[in-house]
Amino acid sequence: MLTIERALVDKIIAHARADHPDEACGIVAGPEGSDRPTRFISMTNAERSPTYHNFDSTEWLQVDREMDDNDEEMIVHYHSHTSTEAYPSRTDLGYLRSSLADPRVHRVIVSTRDPHEVEFRSYRLVDGEAVEEEVVIVEAYE
Repeated sequence: MLTIERALVDKIIAHARADHPDEACGIVAGPEGSDRPTRFISMTNAERSPTYHNFDSTEWLQVDREMDDNDEEMIVHYHSHTSTEAYPSRTDLGYLRSSLADPRVHRVIVSTRDPHEVEFRSYRLVDGEAVEEEVVIVEAYE
């Protein structure tokens, strides 16, 4: 289950809408071992594509160092789908099944295909499959 503050969800959705028609991507970091997303970090989609995303490598290196310096880790990896539902694509599934993917990370997909409605869903990799998990949006962490 992903528990996340409304303000963070709003930032993810705003980033997805701002980058539309290209896919948006980014992370939400949090204290190591906490599973609590706290720091929103929008990333540049180096692909500038409506169907694929990839973090800018220079930017990612800087963010990774910042997280290390702050005793943080990636809690949420998010990206948008611009013309399809908020469900992992074949490319998404391929990455999730690779040795690079951390199974502890919540994989949020936001669909911006409908300008009036947004789909916000989260997945985890379980036994090689993307499994949708419950998303609980809170006003503030207790």
